[in-house]
Amino acid sequence: MKIAAAAYPMSFLSGWAEYRAKLHDWVADAAGQGAELLVFPEYGAMELATLAGSEVAGDLERSLHAVSERMADADDLHSDLAARFGVHILAASAPVFDAALGGRPVNRAQFFTPGGARAHQDKQIMTRFEREEWHVAAGGPLQLWDTALGKIGVLICYDVEFPLLGHALREADVILVPSCTEARAGYARVRIGAMARALEQQCVTIMASTVGDAAWSDAVDTNCGAGGIFGPPDTGFPDTGVLASGTLNTPGWTCASVDAAQIAHVRADGVVLNRAHWADQQGRNIPVTITPLR
Repeated sequence: MKIAAAAYPMSFLSGWAEYRAKLHDWVADAAGQGAELLVFPEYGAMELATLAGSEVAGDLERSLHAVSERMADADDLHSDLAARFGVHILAASAPVFDAALGGRPVNRAQFFTPGGARAHQDKQIMTRFEREEWHVAAGGPLQLWDTALGKIGVLICYDVEFPLLGHALREADVILVPSCTEARAGYARVRIGAMARALEQQCVTIMASTVGDAAWSDAVDTNCGAGGIFGPPDTGFPDTGVLASGTLNTPGWTCASVDAAQIAHVRADGVVLNRAHWADQQGRNIPVTITPLR
């Protein structure tokens, strides 16, 4: 399959028609390059807050509600595009108020298949900004989707920095990593996390990023990132583990082809077998002796 990871700039939208046209053009571009799986970034849906005006878009609390209220229409749009272009889409994540999960919004990424199926993944672990200032809450459990393209999981941004979450998705062939980072250090943390999860679980990880400035928002005003597609630096994969890497802060798609048979082969007969040997570190009493050398 061919995968496309977005470096996505958010826009101040003049109306719903502009958003619909923008999404259509992005999906058409990726599908025109032969992509079958499209990955948009974390919080890319925050641009929907601008449909309520600059005052709402610039208010941390009101912008959450404004985006959440638009998600049913955004989901229908993505579903239509997935069917029209025959692609699987992980839409840009959004704050969603889900009554079943409490009074605060969760950070939710919706997934759409060309056959009309829908699913979602909520972020598991919140950053300091999300929990201390924005009050976005952790959502529902991790999901593993068995699709026509293989088994797919999602770790949203900060989640990919935690190896036990990655290991919980050890049956995934690919792990999607939508991200939204303000500084280059944040982008590096998520990229390193994505590469580490690909190494540990001997799978492919796909990182999508928000890029550019969005001065109309106090939440996503500055963005630094690039698309990236990573695998284990082992049999059948590049020595660096990097299948494709976009140019930092340059909007567009980063694409690479991934063969499911390569993933199965490296897991069965790689030079190292990190995924199979994970259990060797568990249940062991590993003493550490502190020796003064001053």
